[in-house]
Amino acid sequence: MNLNVVGLDIAKLVFHMFMMQDGKAKKKKLKRSELLAFVAQMPVSVIAMEACGGAHHWARAFQALGHEVVLLNTRFVKAFVVGNKNDYNDAEAIYTAACQPNKRSVAIKGIEQQDLAMLQGVRRGKVDERTALVNQMRGYLAERGIVLPRSVNQFRKQLPSILEDGENDLSTLSRKLFAEQYQALKALDEAIRALDREITAVCQNNALARRLLDIPGIGPFDRHFGHG
Repeated sequence: MNLNVVGLDIAKLVFHMFMMQDGKAKKKKLKRSELLAFVAQMPVSVIAMEACGGAHHWARAFQALGHEVVLLNTRFVKAFVVGNKNDYNDAEAIYTAACQPNKRSVAIKGIEQQDLAMLQGVRRGKVDERTALVNQMRGYLAERGIVLPRSVNQFRKQLPSILEDGENDLSTLSRKLFAEQYQALKALDEAIRALDREITAVCQNNALARRLLDIPGIGPFDRHFGHG
């Protein structure tokens, strides 16, 4: 059975559809609160969207209603935009891209995959925050004639003795600020360890993750499982 193809441009509040019916282009604008009810009464269709924020949520919802869903690579869709960029033209470009035999589709993420991606993203942010903190403090120490290697571990190891050294050029105020930042560093260390435990727990309950974890050099913090 040949299913009708629908191009859907998703947004936070207003959604735009493009489809062909009886050889004629049909366009429709829907509020977020109206979208699911409208799609529920549609004949079974192939609903195509760009694989952007929120697309995986809507893909699961549309699949639950019996529709087929195609998520398309954003760069692939851009090649089919005709005229000035607007929501309807974007929906038409999605429709056109979905009709191509060589379309570049993206796998729909399940809740567990999104949870893992979020955990990894939050962890990456904490690691970046820790690196930035250490680099900033290394810079302030260098201004006072104290040079440390470019290493979080070395910074963590050497800072306590620097703070205890009464012969260096640290003032009472700077010593206090460095001590506070050292506590912030330890808090980030613990937050990262907690996220590591969460990621490990998720991976242990994920069959694909368990298989990957058996490969030397691949761990729960080195690989995104089933998304990208």
